[in-house]
Amino acid sequence: MINRITESDSLHNDLEKMATLDLLNGINQEDQKVALAVQKILPKIGTFVEEAADKMKQGGRLFYLGAGTSGRLGIVDASECPPTFGVEHGLVVGIIAGGDQAIRKAVEFAEDDTDQAWQDLNEFSITKNDIIVGIAASGSTPYVLGAIDKANANGNLTAGITCNPGSQLALNAKYGLVAEVGPEFVTGSTRMKSGTAQKLILNMISTSLMIKLGRVKGNKMVDMQLSNNKLIDRGTRMIMNELSIDEKTAAQLLEKYGSVRKALESSRK
Repeated sequence: MINRITESDSLHNDLEKMATLDLLNGINQEDQKVALAVQKILPKIGTFVEEAADKMKQGGRLFYLGAGTSGRLGIVDASECPPTFGVEHGLVVGIIAGGDQAIRKAVEFAEDDTDQAWQDLNEFSITKNDIIVGIAASGSTPYVLGAIDKANANGNLTAGITCNPGSQLALNAKYGLVAEVGPEFVTGSTRMKSGTAQKLILNMISTSLMIKLGRVKGNKMVDMQLSNNKLIDRGTRMIMNELSIDEKTAAQLLEKYGSVRKALESSRK
C-alpha cells in the first residue's frame, strides 16, 4: 500500500471535544500552510504556463480533468474564463468523472475507469496543441491517470496537480505540480487544504494564461462579459478612469460598443 501524505493522520486530535473557536483556529492554522506549499512550486508552474501559452497561441485549448472535488474545481475555473476574460466557451474546458451529474452528486466508481477520460476528451476532437491538466489530490485517480498516459502518447502537453509527492500523477505528467500541504485537519478530507491548493494553482494557471493571451490591459478585465449591473458599473468606471471622462459619457460609450476594450480603442483612434 502506497503511503500518501494526503491520507496521513491529522496533527489535531479529539476534534469532537474541541470548542468551536478551537476548531476554527486549528483549521486556520492548517490553511496557512497552503500558500507556502504552492509558493515552493512557482518556478515549475511558471515553466508550464510558458509552454501552455505557446500552445494556446497556436490554437490549443486547455482541458482540466478530475474526479469529485478535484473535478469540480476544474469546472469552476473553466466556467469563469468566458465571463471574466471574454474568451469563447470551449477554450478552457472542465471535465469531471461521471459527467455533469457528478458536479452535484457523487457518481459511484466513476473515477476508477482508466479509459473513460480519454473518451470524454475525444468528444472535443483533441488536437496536438491541446493541453491536458489532470487534477487529483491523491495523484492516483485512475480516471485522471488514464487520460494523462494517453495524452502523453498522443503528444499533448500534460500537467498533474496533486498533493502527494512521488504519486503516479506527479511522475507521469510532463509537469508534476505537487503542493505538499501535509495532513488534513480531518484525516483524509482532501476537500480542505488539498482542495485549496488546487484552487490556488488553477487560479494561477488560467489567469496568467489569459494575461499572456492579451485578455487583460494594465490590471483590468477589459474583455469581461457585461452580464449584470455590477459588471456594467465596473466597466463604466474603467472607461471613466482611462479616458478621464464623466460617468454619463463613459456609460454611453460602453453601451454603444458593448465592451470596455472596444470603447477604449474607439476613443483613442
